[in-house]
Amino acid sequence: MRLGAAAVVGVLLWLLTGAMLPRGCAADSCSWYVTGDPLVALGCLTAVAWRRRFPVPVALAVTVASAASALASGAALLAIGSLAARRRPAEIAPVVAAFVVAPLFTTGLYPVERPPGSPWIQLSLQLLTAGFAVATGWAVGARRAEVLSLRERARSAEREQAALADRARVLERNRIAREMHDSLAHRISLVALQAGALDHRPDLAAEERSVLVRGIADGSYRALEDLRDVLGVLRAEQPDRPEPPRPSYDRVPALVDDARASGMGVTLTVDTTGEPPDAVGDVCYRVVREALTNAAKHAPGAPVRVTLDGAPGGALGVVVRNGPAARTRTGLPASGYGLPGLAERVRAVGGTIGHHPEPDGGFTLTARLPWPDDEPGPRPSTDEPGRTAGKHEPARPPRHEPARPSRPGDEPERRS
Repeated sequence: MRLGAAAVVGVLLWLLTGAMLPRGCAADSCSWYVTGDPLVALGCLTAVAWRRRFPVPVALAVTVASAASALASGAALLAIGSLAARRRPAEIAPVVAAFVVAPLFTTGLYPVERPPGSPWIQLSLQLLTAGFAVATGWAVGARRAEVLSLRERARSAEREQAALADRARVLERNRIAREMHDSLAHRISLVALQAGALDHRPDLAAEERSVLVRGIADGSYRALEDLRDVLGVLRAEQPDRPEPPRPSYDRVPALVDDARASGMGVTLTVDTTGEPPDAVGDVCYRVVREALTNAAKHAPGAPVRVTLDGAPGGALGVVVRNGPAARTRTGLPASGYGLPGLAERVRAVGGTIGHHPEPDGGFTLTARLPWPDDEPGPRPSTDEPGRTAGKHEPARPPRHEPARPSRPGDEPERRS
């Protein structure tokens, strides 16, 4: 298409030149007009087709050759415009100079009467024509660069969006994995602990055995409920399904109650003033739960002591220490994600965490969580047996747990 436009421009200039020639000169003095001029133009149009591969040599050769051919003027303007689209002044300047100066040496090819001062007029016209071609090519090059930039930005945005989507999927998978580990691992560890007690204690009384059996059934049912809650959040066809209840600071005593009901000897000591924010309480609950789960797995039958202390404006300290295992370990598999995932949660609220074995074979897990200076609220009560009360302790709010359907054989829950 561009070659056709260049040919059309060349034909118009060739006809204009022919109209300026004297009548009847084609047979003698104007033979170049009808023979040499078209041949040079054909060669220039052929060379212009290679302008993208050899831009500077083709543009320079075509502009010099066009000085001897009016029909090749369109090809010369196309070569200059194509070169200007590269937007490199060092390449454009010599080509424009050749286009402006070369016609001064070919004025004898056409017997056209020229008025005085015509060389300056010709130079001005050539310079104006070259300037128009350069401006057009420069604008085309700028437009191409802009389009390429927009395309690259679009591709970059698509890659970034895909990366963000992949990251969101990974984060969501990690969150679901942590939730399943935190909730299910604790329930199943307690069930395994109770089952292990049944296996290793053949001397248990019928009432004690009945308590353990009910604990296993209740723990299994709650594990299924936790699993159902997690799967319900994942199912897109149930968008209105409520989220499972979030862990909180005021549920720590109930967590200890569950562990004691499963046969663990857990003591809770609370020496705090007020109730920490929700985010800190959430992490506190998870630290205690992970520590109790690990104690049930790796130190069955060992006494466990949970200590909470702190006040607004300082930090909430969580210390969970268990003694050495009192009987053979249950052999539950270790996932390896509990403590690393817990460390991520603690760091997310600006806290610190540490853990180390004790010389007597026990294990200690500690965490320090920042506690902003807010208005204090209620905190867990420690008035039940097996707990050491702290200073100025208000009563613990009632524990609210989601109702579950009754099952045959259910009896009132007993706390050991």
